[in-house]
Amino acid sequence: MKTIVICSGGLDSVTLADKVATEHRLRGLLSFDYGQRHVKELESAAACAARLGVAHRVVDISDVGRALTGSALTDDVAVPEGHYSEETMKLTIVPNRNAIMLAIGFGMAAAQGAEAVAVAVHGGDHFIYPDCRPGFLDAFQAMQEQALDGIAEIRLYAPFANISKAGIVAEGARLGTPFAQTWSCYKGGARHCGRCGTCVERREAFAIAGVPDPTDYADADFWRAATGRA
Repeated sequence: MKTIVICSGGLDSVTLADKVATEHRLRGLLSFDYGQRHVKELESAAACAARLGVAHRVVDISDVGRALTGSALTDDVAVPEGHYSEETMKLTIVPNRNAIMLAIGFGMAAAQGAEAVAVAVHGGDHFIYPDCRPGFLDAFQAMQEQALDGIAEIRLYAPFANISKAGIVAEGARLGTPFAQTWSCYKGGARHCGRCGTCVERREAFAIAGVPDPTDYADADFWRAATGRA
C-alpha cells in the first residue's frame, strides 16, 4: 500500500514508519504542530523522514491546539508524573486530537493518491485516550468511507492497536529503529525527564521487552518506583 504515516517523532510512530517502509510503500511522513510544549518531537520526525528518504510535511494547527484548553500538553497545566494507570494522566488528553489529525491525513492521502494512512496508537493507550481505542478506529474508518465516497478509498492502518508498548519496542528492535533518535518526553526539555507518564512508559517498555534503552533520562530510576519495580 502507498501509505502516509502520521509521525510525531515518538518511539511508536518512528517504529511504524520503519515498519511501513519495510513492508509497504512509504509515501511520506505527516506531522502536526498543535502547540504542544514538546514540539521538540518534530525534530525527530524530520530526522526519520531524512533517514528513510521520504517527504516530511508539518501542518500547523497550533491555533486549533490553543482552543483545546485544559490539557497539560497545550495549556498552562503541569505535566503529571507517574504511571499511565494513574488518574492524573487524564490531564494529558488533548480532546479529539487523533480525529483532527486523521481527518487531515485522509484528506491529504486522497489528494495525493495514497492508499492508506498509518497511525501508531497502541494497546497501552486504551486506558486513558478514547481516540486510540479500536472502537474509535473502526468508527473513523466508516466515517471516512462516507466522507470520501466516490473520491478515494483510503484504509486506516493501525498495526499496533492491540499490542503493548513493549511489543512496539520489540518490533522496532527487529526493524533496526534508531530509538535514540526518537522523542517521548511531554515536558519538552533538553533531555527526557524520566518522570512524566510517557517517559515512565517508555523506560518500562524497554525493560519488559529486554531491549537496551539508549535514552538519556534526567531521572533514570524514577520509573521503578512509579511501576512498582523498585
